[in-house]
Amino acid sequence: MPHHSPLIATIVAGLVVAFLMGSLAHRLKISPIAGYLLAGILVGPFTPGFVADTKLANELAEIGVILLMFGVGLHFSLRDLLAVRKIAIPGAIVQIAAATLMGMGLSWIMGWSLMAGLVFGLALSVASTVVLLRALQGRDLVDTERGRIAIGWLIVEDLVMVLALVLLPVLAHIMAEGASGDISAIIKTLALTLLKVTGFVALMLVVGRRVIPAALHWVAHTGSRELFRLAVLAIALGVAFGAAMVFDVSFALGAFFAGMILGETPLSRRATEETLPLRDAFAVLFFVSVGMLFNPGIVLAQPLALLAAVAIILFGKSVAAYAIVRAFRHSGRTAITIAASLAQIGEFSFILAALGTGLGILPADARDIILASALISIFANPFLFSFVTSKKETEEEGEKQEAKPAPRPARNAHTILIGYGRVGSIVAAELRQRRGQLIIIEDQPDQASRATEDGFEVICGNAVESRILKTAGIAHAGTMLIAIPEGYEAGAIFQRARKIAPGVRVIARAHSDAEVDHLRELGVQDIVMAERETARRMLAISAVRAGAGA
Repeated sequence: MPHHSPLIATIVAGLVVAFLMGSLAHRLKISPIAGYLLAGILVGPFTPGFVADTKLANELAEIGVILLMFGVGLHFSLRDLLAVRKIAIPGAIVQIAAATLMGMGLSWIMGWSLMAGLVFGLALSVASTVVLLRALQGRDLVDTERGRIAIGWLIVEDLVMVLALVLLPVLAHIMAEGASGDISAIIKTLALTLLKVTGFVALMLVVGRRVIPAALHWVAHTGSRELFRLAVLAIALGVAFGAAMVFDVSFALGAFFAGMILGETPLSRRATEETLPLRDAFAVLFFVSVGMLFNPGIVLAQPLALLAAVAIILFGKSVAAYAIVRAFRHSGRTAITIAASLAQIGEFSFILAALGTGLGILPADARDIILASALISIFANPFLFSFVTSKKETEEEGEKQEAKPAPRPARNAHTILIGYGRVGSIVAAELRQRRGQLIIIEDQPDQASRATEDGFEVICGNAVESRILKTAGIAHAGTMLIAIPEGYEAGAIFQRARKIAPGVRVIARAHSDAEVDHLRELGVQDIVMAERETARRMLAISAVRAGAGA
């Protein structure tokens, strides 16, 4: 059996180089997406050294697109959108239109076709979910009014892009027909496509909403974690493939609806957790494959066009967003936050660029300008965000969040719980019965929202960061419960907490003997390991019943 194949080489090279570049990006405190794109450039055909198989990378990227869109659907929140609909819906639509028109203007100057200009403008108009959430989380803005508007705005952008992915092939076909095409034939083509999309959506809403949750619940009751994970992936990939084969709609739309339906079920949290590693791996390969298409020579060949595209992303659509938010009578601080958070492009831009190129609509130069602009905007966004959200403003925001919990002048005034997952939510519910003051730290926006809806005081952020612990009042806390499932991360949190509050009692969760040993070495005295506690409880029940029988 040969030990080398293009598929294995492409996957290994993509993941290894992506890890190295992603680590570098993390070190520089920018989005890892920039690192993954750079990894693709390094293993692509336009740079020296190892060259991965572009065709295979593109096929792997298709799976990445499906799982990315499935993840978007899982996290889609109609409730969050409705809460800020009055500004998010019209604001996002007007901003997309403004940015698209600016992109089309640049494409006209470059001599590209009308359809190329449309795809190019749309690609410059939509922000990256990953980058936006990272920027908001870095400033503790997710649970503020500004953060909710930005997230709602992004949801609308995502929905518009899903619609664009469905209609783009049809529009490309209509434009290709041109003057030779009969107007009735064009209308018929458009109507048939809309009918297919409507049929698919109706089937998913009427049948899918019953069948998919029921099937997943049945699998969950089997008790097999492996089978549950497989079922979720089968639903994501199966619905996407079926949508393309039967209804002739994009993989993206099928995956999005599969995720959206699963997101409405009580098992959505578990589905997200079980499939996250595979989704992340293929998402990385998607970004790597996009980077492989990029020709760095575009920087020298089209420097002015690249600068113009970057200006549209960083300033053009940001100014448009600022003006829109101000027109809706929101504060300048809210407007500048929305504008800065949208000043970048990412996942949907790459999907649109790949689709446009594949349909023969988008010139290679346009695709390269989109990718180069994405890299520059992702690098620049954290610095731009820091610049527009001044230090004074950030301190004021922190003071408001610290003032949010009741005053705690003395130790033992409150408990801090880190993590609101399956274990954390149970702990929080029990602590509520004791009527003690509880503050929850959660870095996942959906879990933080769930904790807030359950009536708890929540700080959205990563507890590894000292400022998040300070915001939660660690200096005056009596106990800190670390309920996250990662023992090594718990150790890092413990070390940060002890530097601020040496006397705070810490109870941590572990999943293995190695994690227990690691936490013990750091000085954690109270460690709960699920397997051990389960065994002790079973033995205790067994002993009691044996004694009763005697």
